[in-house]
Amino acid sequence: MAEPLPDLIQEIVSDNSTDDTGAVLDAIVSQDDVAVATLLESVPVEPRLSLWQDLPSERKLDVLVEMRSDPREILIDATEEEEWSALFSDIEAEELLELMDSLPNRLVDLAYAELDAQQQTFFREATQFNDDQVGHWLTHDLLVLPLNAKVRDGLRLIRRNVPRHCDTIFLVNRSGQFSAVVRLTRIFGSPEHVPLVELIEENIPVLKGSDESTNASLQVQRSGFAALPVVDDSNKLLGRLDITSASELINEFYERQVMATAGMDEDEDLFSPVAKSARNRAVWLGINLLTAFLASWFIGLFEATLQQVVALAVLMPIVASMGGIAGSQTLTLIVRGLALGQVTKANTRALMVKELKVGGVNGVIWALIIGVVAYFWFTDVLIGVVICLAILFNIVAAAIAGVFVPVILDKLKIDPALSGSVILTTVTDIVGFVAFLGLGTLFLL
Repeated sequence: MAEPLPDLIQEIVSDNSTDDTGAVLDAIVSQDDVAVATLLESVPVEPRLSLWQDLPSERKLDVLVEMRSDPREILIDATEEEEWSALFSDIEAEELLELMDSLPNRLVDLAYAELDAQQQTFFREATQFNDDQVGHWLTHDLLVLPLNAKVRDGLRLIRRNVPRHCDTIFLVNRSGQFSAVVRLTRIFGSPEHVPLVELIEENIPVLKGSDESTNASLQVQRSGFAALPVVDDSNKLLGRLDITSASELINEFYERQVMATAGMDEDEDLFSPVAKSARNRAVWLGINLLTAFLASWFIGLFEATLQQVVALAVLMPIVASMGGIAGSQTLTLIVRGLALGQVTKANTRALMVKELKVGGVNGVIWALIIGVVAYFWFTDVLIGVVICLAILFNIVAAAIAGVFVPVILDKLKIDPALSGSVILTTVTDIVGFVAFLGLGTLFLL
């Protein structure tokens, strides 16, 4: 049984790791490629480079393919020039496509020269599509027969080889254009003389190479097939998108979304240089500072009120926090809906009504609770009324902003996952502070 990853990380980074280097290396080599890639990303740069040098050459390419860009580039830079020819000896188009953004041009050219004629064709076809289009990430290992094939032809093809995640045979015409799909399970129980066109599946989704990769991947997951055919604009069969590739693309998409909410890149190395990490994060810290100054300016407009009613200063964070949490819940829901294509112009109004109702219900409940607590805390009915109304107003405003901010950003072609939370927090802070302090000025002075 392979040693658990956390235990291996502990052994590598501990001071005693040099006592039994061979055993540690054997334990690492026994892991699969994904685990080795994760392990290398999880340790500081110095032991990472040491492990990379000791890793068997025949494993290195597969491990590089599984790594994120930033840690991968560190290992690429540390690899000797004369070693690349051996590493690229068995490379395929799909692997080169995964690595090409991390490799310098000279190594891309070297790897391309190692591909056979068919793999070079696959590579050229894939690079005609952007990396956010499904045509860039195709699998070319598939079962294909002409339209006039019979069950006996299908059985003969299956006996030769069935690729991974392959539960269908694609039928094409003489020009190589996609025509239909036949499930393997229907072939097994049919007489050998029956034409395959009599066994075809109806209404199977067909992807285009120019389709957005995340949406295409979701179609694969929902289709009930292990893979879907991908065609070009003239309906020529290019390849297929299988369930593993689709799942990887979706996982990468959601990882980008999670990292983007903090203004970060999903490829950032855990142990990237301090200067690089600081530079990458400084931009959004600066943007956040500007929005914080804006909120502070609005607070400054009520300086006289705060000086006379100190209780308002004590309660202000509650107003901002409740609005921020309520808004982020709505924002997260809408961002996910936009990513999945579920939020459109047609249903935005209905979404707004629903979120306003949710905000109203939660606003009333929590406004009353916080108002009662504030009353008993400061023994002042008016303070309880002020914070009660401010909480209600801010939660409703947060619901409106949570819907409109990501929708507007999406229309402006700005990633709502990247900048939506910053804008939303600014809106809820300003609305909350102005409502709370404005009502405080009105009722308490």
